[in-house]
Amino acid sequence: MNDQTVDLIVIGAGPAGMSAALEARRHGLSVVVLDEQASPGGQIYRNIQQADAHSRRVLGDDYEAGAPLAMQFQQCGARYLANAAIWQVTPQRHVHYLIDGRAEVLHGRQVLIATGAFERPMPVPGWTLPGVMTAGAGQILLKSAALVPQGPVVLAGCGPLLYLLAVQYLRAGIAIKALVDTSGRGDLLRAWRKLPGALRGWRDLLKGVRLLVELKRAGVRHFRDARALRIEGSTQASALSFDSNGRRRTLPASLILLHQGVVPNTQISWSLRLEHDWNEQQLCWIVRRDSWGETSGPGIFVAGDGGAIGGAQVALLEGRLAGLAIAARSGNVDAQPLQPLASAYRKSLRRQRAARSLIDALYRPQQQNRIPADDVIVCRCEDVSAGEIRQHVELGCLGPNQAKAFSRCGMGPCQGRLCGLSVTEIIAEHRQVPAAEVGYYRIRSPLKPITLAQLSTETPLTQEHL
Repeated sequence: MNDQTVDLIVIGAGPAGMSAALEARRHGLSVVVLDEQASPGGQIYRNIQQADAHSRRVLGDDYEAGAPLAMQFQQCGARYLANAAIWQVTPQRHVHYLIDGRAEVLHGRQVLIATGAFERPMPVPGWTLPGVMTAGAGQILLKSAALVPQGPVVLAGCGPLLYLLAVQYLRAGIAIKALVDTSGRGDLLRAWRKLPGALRGWRDLLKGVRLLVELKRAGVRHFRDARALRIEGSTQASALSFDSNGRRRTLPASLILLHQGVVPNTQISWSLRLEHDWNEQQLCWIVRRDSWGETSGPGIFVAGDGGAIGGAQVALLEGRLAGLAIAARSGNVDAQPLQPLASAYRKSLRRQRAARSLIDALYRPQQQNRIPADDVIVCRCEDVSAGEIRQHVELGCLGPNQAKAFSRCGMGPCQGRLCGLSVTEIIAEHRQVPAAEVGYYRIRSPLKPITLAQLSTETPLTQEHL
């Protein structure tokens, strides 16, 4: 077999990517896993193999559960390429990447995109000031380098990660000045009808309750139903002000961590022109897939949070199912004996997904934190405000792609990752049409920066792959 072609290329070594590689290798397929990080684990299990006992205690049992998975993955025989930045994927399943300063390309008979999620932007007044970070960034620093804030920290927004990080900081000895929660009684009432179906996922619900109990026992101030968040300061964050229980409150703080959930990383799937749908429950775009994870692009699969937000265990099971489907399609394995395995995975998957609708309803981001006032910056790269986008709509701008032409919005280094969803929703609200009608940015290669010198090092695929 030509070393430029493999049975399966996996993009991302989180729980979905590692599980798919394990399943494919189990059935004799050749597998290459490309990963931007220096070691396997993804965001959820970042740096798991290097973490010491103290770090594992701080980060908790769910984090430590990734250690055996990462070990099994590294022993399964898949070729693992760390520090590989994907800059292009083609419909013909050619995957172009940068590694050690040079450009390489591989052809996969099948490709699995397992790029996980990134944090939903939270464009509130003052969110671009120094001293403001996302909760996810704070957790990455904790996992990758055991870096923690020097002083008390304020966490603001909604979602399980906010509670988890607060507890992890407490275990690391960091003072939590306050937890400013934008979810409240209204969210609880809306989510109440989801409870019966969610009880099958009672373990996940219990984990959330335990986090809240731990925060309460530690005496952390917990403000609920917070509205009108504003970060004060001229050149540096100095305080967080907000409304709660009928009062305006101001909390002095030099470090404020924002979070309102995560959304699928769909940059690669958009660049491939795959079919996507607007998910009104999770308020984001999700790639259209069948029950095995295959997309509208033949031989291109998506598993894990890159498809729809479900968490680590859902990602693991989706990776297993995709690995099975790819093994069956390879011709190396009789598909019939795989059905009992698939049935077992699907049964577990239904249980792991049971609580998701409740979580989505309970921690639905507030509209004012997604669709900001005119003076709030939305595109940080090009310094474009929400008001400017609304002005563009008045001039005839119909969607994010036209917004690029009007103001370069979405054309900066992040390529729309930080502003894409906000721009879609701002335009939809101002036009008074559904977000699905507005659409998303037209993502083009290169997905990551590449120089001409690096590009010149790439060895073209032979004619049989073209």
